[in-house]
Amino acid sequence: MVLARFQFNKQVSIFDKVHQTEARKILKDAPIMWRRINSIGIILDCNSTYAAKLGYAKSEILGRPIFEHVPKESWNEMNDSLQKWFETGEVSHRKITFKRQDGSTFPALLHAASLYDKKNNLLGSNTVIFDVSEMEDSKIKEYEEFFKTAKSKLDEISKDYQKLDENAKSEYDGLKKMFDLLSSTDLNELKITDS
Repeated sequence: MVLARFQFNKQVSIFDKVHQTEARKILKDAPIMWRRINSIGIILDCNSTYAAKLGYAKSEILGRPIFEHVPKESWNEMNDSLQKWFETGEVSHRKITFKRQDGSTFPALLHAASLYDKKNNLLGSNTVIFDVSEMEDSKIKEYEEFFKTAKSKLDEISKDYQKLDENAKSEYDGLKKMFDLLSSTDLNELKITDS
């Protein structure tokens, strides 16, 4: 099992180095938690924020099911999210509790948008997760600045869209759809209030 997982991680790592597109590079060190899953909920990639927030090394996350990062009490919510994603191709504003490696939890808001190949076959999804427990003015400002920068980079990439290979087009389309979904999120509604 360990050897098989190592070989899977090695294959994913080699694939990423060769095929990582400009669109995906936007998310590499983004302040938001991001992961990519396949059509059965196995994590194929994530950014450094996702790994750090959950307390794992990235290599410990790749190849693992998404259910490992939520407490058992949240499995039904996560399963409902997967079902909605299968039916509609996206999930937005879904409240899910996440579990860190040390067992502690935090409330989060999840958004997911599907990725398709050129024949419109489902490849998986891009998922963005906001840690609701950190939603203060400074964090919201950081997210808003990131969204502006990301939109600008995606606009630049779109100018050369026809020159992109199929992998890069799929990456771009999936991230564009995800950022369009995120634009419908009023981060101020998630703000922590003193009670």
